[in-house]
Amino acid sequence: MLSKQTIQAFSGALYSTEDLLNVVKKRDGNQKEFFQAVEEVVTSIKPVFEKYPKYLKIMERLIEPERAIQFRVPWINDKNEMVVNRGFRVQFNSAIGPYKGGLRFHPTVNLSILKFLGYEQIFKNSLTGLPMGGGKGGSDFDPKGKSDMEVMKFCQSFMTELFRYIGPDTDVPAGDIGVGGREIGFLFGQYKRLTNEFTGTLTGKGPTFGGSKLRPEATGYGLVWYTKEMLSTMFKQDFKGKKVLVSGSGNVAQYCVEKLIHYNAIPLTMSDSNGTVLEEKGFDAKKLAIVMDIKNSKRGRMKDYLKFSKSAKYFEKQRPWGLSKADIALPCATQNEINLEDAKKLKKGGIYIVAEGANMPSESDACDFYLKNKIAYGPAKASNAAGVACSGLEMSQNSLRYSWSEKEVEDKLHPLMVNLFNDCYKTAAEYGLKGNLQFGANAAGFLKVAKAMEAQGCC
Repeated sequence: MLSKQTIQAFSGALYSTEDLLNVVKKRDGNQKEFFQAVEEVVTSIKPVFEKYPKYLKIMERLIEPERAIQFRVPWINDKNEMVVNRGFRVQFNSAIGPYKGGLRFHPTVNLSILKFLGYEQIFKNSLTGLPMGGGKGGSDFDPKGKSDMEVMKFCQSFMTELFRYIGPDTDVPAGDIGVGGREIGFLFGQYKRLTNEFTGTLTGKGPTFGGSKLRPEATGYGLVWYTKEMLSTMFKQDFKGKKVLVSGSGNVAQYCVEKLIHYNAIPLTMSDSNGTVLEEKGFDAKKLAIVMDIKNSKRGRMKDYLKFSKSAKYFEKQRPWGLSKADIALPCATQNEINLEDAKKLKKGGIYIVAEGANMPSESDACDFYLKNKIAYGPAKASNAAGVACSGLEMSQNSLRYSWSEKEVEDKLHPLMVNLFNDCYKTAAEYGLKGNLQFGANAAGFLKVAKAMEAQGCC
């Protein structure tokens, strides 16, 4: 039963964050991932709405995507059978730049997940300081186990529909789960064929056709840079000797572990959907190279790593949380991989920093637990923003028809992540919430977009 105030909110007047959440729940309550993302942001920045009540109405507008596109993707498999998947693109907000966000190919993809990802992307892109709006897309197609020919056929069919809605000044997709260099190459080839244009419409491209140096590494590296700032600013410490639990074994986790090793930290775990590998003395460069060969070349599973390591332990169908005592947890796998019980295990195991490499890997109860139990928490929209920041740098290079060296990209990207952390930290302090990076990230990201939307009128 909606309150009288909430009913009035539908007709134009919002009285509180609770009214706003009731409106969203009434409209999209069945989209659990999306509602979770909205609830987390709206609840966390309540002090902003108390100070600036006018922004409550801006948030109501921002929560509704500017455009959501759904389409069918028919393709022929290697058995010469017709297969049909769903394709999506959610163009969420373009107040500060063209829509920007990845494409995800995974069986779990649905409108709710893409709306949550697109909503988060708005604030993440805003925090980078680059002119990028928020969007997300993808399909319930699963590239695992598919031949290169099947993946190419699917990508070509997907782009045949999507191309009419994107462009370098409109919407610039990138990769995400299930969409790596192979898929981006096939998608770009089809886009070029359909439009007869060589533009920077997709990012994450190969180095021979407009891709940026450091793009595969960016998210993982940036996560470690952000965590380094958390250690330095909040604890007056560095990475040397710190034990770290890492989940995942894709690009983000691989390059996160690589940079941890560079800073003399001790990454203890890597995982996939089948289970977790624990190296009690830590992964080193040689051990990481084995993992990268298994995952990137052989497209194998983490369990295969046991063939190469006598010191490793494997935990079937378990995540890293609670498997070993450690100092830092860096979830780099997927959304909602840490629940309240996992958060309690982290606290019991000595974890005092959680920074997110994946998108929304912590459930709401887990986030609340971090804040209440003095675990420093770096939310995904800030701590994993280097990936999309590097994509923004790729867009700049494409516009210039010029390619920067790896050093030039790192010299731009590393300070960007330091500045991003400082914005989050200072914004939290301004509202009397020193150290609350969840509030700082949400508030700093939202305020920039809200001011732009306000200046552009009712659109």
